Amino acid sequence: MDSRPPVLEAKRVRLRPFRAGDRDNLFELFSDPSVARYWSSPAWTERAQADMWLAGALDFSNPTMLQWVTADRETDELLGTVTLFGLRADQKRAEIGYSLHPDHWGRGIAREAVSRVLEFGFDDLGLRRFEADVDPRNDASIGLLTRLGFQREGMLRERWVVGGEVCDTAFFGLLARDLRR
Repeated sequence: MDSRPPVLEAKRVRLRPFRAGDRDNLFELFSDPSVARYWSSPAWTERAQADMWLAGALDFSNPTMLQWVTADRETDELLGTVTLFGLRADQKRAEIGYSLHPDHWGRGIAREAVSRVLEFGFDDLGLRRFEADVDPRNDASIGLLTRLGFQREGMLRERWVVGGEVCDTAFFGLLARDLRR
């Protein structure tokens, strides 16, 4: 099954499938320690990590995952990523994850991209629930989720070990009926 994500347009960004040419920008994004600070793995140190990640993003055979580049609508430059994973059509739910290059933080780009993917998930995929797993110290991400209507639903202590650091997880959920548009 081809699970290539559709192109989704928003005011300032275009969410599109990954392409081989995204490798260098992807490496720049995930090799930045400030981006990886609250990610589930440390900042990348080798371009081979970008190659491996990109190979997975270009494999459109996984029906439980949709991955987009958040691209500038004018230049098509990779600004970040948005991923739906753990997509369960039978349960009508998915988990969402996202990243954004620090040069674009604080400008509403992540909100625009994530909002567009939520709209697609609820309206086109018929999902009833989105989940997000966030490091509870990541105030910016928690703020974004809260502004989008997500509710904090729980905490798992010492769930991850990232770069030798033990980290907790705060779980957030958004139901279709709670979506603030």
